[in-house]
Amino acid sequence: MTSYQPELQNDTEARGKTGKPPLYRVLLHNDDYTTMEFVIDILRKVFNKSPEAAETIMLNVHRQGMGVCGVFPYEIAETKVDQVHNLARQNEFPLRCSMEQE
Repeated sequence: MTSYQPELQNDTEARGKTGKPPLYRVLLHNDDYTTMEFVIDILRKVFNKSPEAAETIMLNVHRQGMGVCGVFPYEIAETKVDQVHNLARQNEFPLRCSMEQE
């Protein structure tokens, strides 16, 4: 009696298709009520941007309607979006933040 042995896959297939997780851009959206100072504060606190980088991103948001705050794996991007929304709500600003896959 012979026992059944499944065909072995090559080493790469056996480990599965693991690679880098997809990355997501976190975006801030312009509105007519949120102050520029608050946006800079968000960029510094939530995204750890330098004062110069925060001002540049804030100006992109102001002039172009949105600005990229950073690129992160899904869970981190989602957490950053939630942090922005929570801080905006606490400070009574309608600041919107979203994420999109790169």
